[in-house]
Amino acid sequence: MKPHRFSDLVVFTRPGVRELFPWDLREELDAGRDLLLVDIREPYEYTAMHIAGSLNVPRGILELACDWGYEETVPGLAAAREQEIVLACRSGNRTILAAEVMQKMGYRSVRSLQTGLRGWNDYEQPLVDNDQREVTLDAADAYFAPRIETAQLGPGSNP
Repeated sequence: MKPHRFSDLVVFTRPGVRELFPWDLREELDAGRDLLLVDIREPYEYTAMHIAGSLNVPRGILELACDWGYEETVPGLAAAREQEIVLACRSGNRTILAAEVMQKMGYRSVRSLQTGLRGWNDYEQPLVDNDQREVTLDAADAYFAPRIETAQLGPGSNP
């Protein structure tokens, strides 16, 4: 069997996951919808900038955070199987895989923020740092700019 790349896993999984665009999320937040926003990026990413009010649950511990009885259990998330949840990451790909897992764990209404926080920023929606100070659009643009090094492209790739 040929190994799959990360992008293949996202493509295979996407049809089974509901998504919403940044403007849809903005509309729901403005309407006062009771949403649990979960940012699944790593803590250093979340600390740099995130959507105000979002909960940081890194992808690496998501399954444990969603379940009872572990040191990593996040009670507010473990108890939210019936609540509307929106997952966010950098570009909306990690959340596709995370949403699939959460659905398998019994979460009834999990959606992925399509285009992720990059799209949220492109839509000029506010992001805050760890001290709840608003991050400027220029700073967010710089943060979300791709920084792939030659060695990360893989064998046989031309920069």
